[in-house]
Amino acid sequence: MEYVARVTREGRHWLAEFPDCPGCQTFAASADALKAEALDALPGWVETMLQVGRLPPRPVYAAKKGMRVPLPARLAVRVQLRWAREDAGLTQAKLAKRAGVSQQAIAKIEHPDGNPTMETLEKVAIALGARLEVELVVPQTRKAS
Repeated sequence: MEYVARVTREGRHWLAEFPDCPGCQTFAASADALKAEALDALPGWVETMLQVGRLPPRPVYAAKKGMRVPLPARLAVRVQLRWAREDAGLTQAKLAKRAGVSQQAIAKIEHPDGNPTMETLEKVAIALGARLEVELVVPQTRKAS
């Protein structure tokens, strides 16, 4: 799961703004340093949204020249489960009952500091009519010619 940042030059600095995430932006002295800053700013913004009980928006901005910034898996799963719960029109309590877990377990899954087990995540996914998939992606490295 990723969001796309609009990148612009602001004087001597570079600015990354996330149109899908109002108020989420960061800047750096170089374009290379900007990626690292964006990888820090976006999760911080999403965590804040979750901590105050707000649902982060779905990414829709997709500029070809934008900077693609992945959301860490620990946050991505929380956001996706929250979107699925909202789409299903379920409260935490109703989802908990369907999944056979406590309402507190659902609240912990949706909170950025929670640490749910794979078993709990799978129960909740099934209760939402979804399937939990875990994939380990190893980036390809470029070989020198």
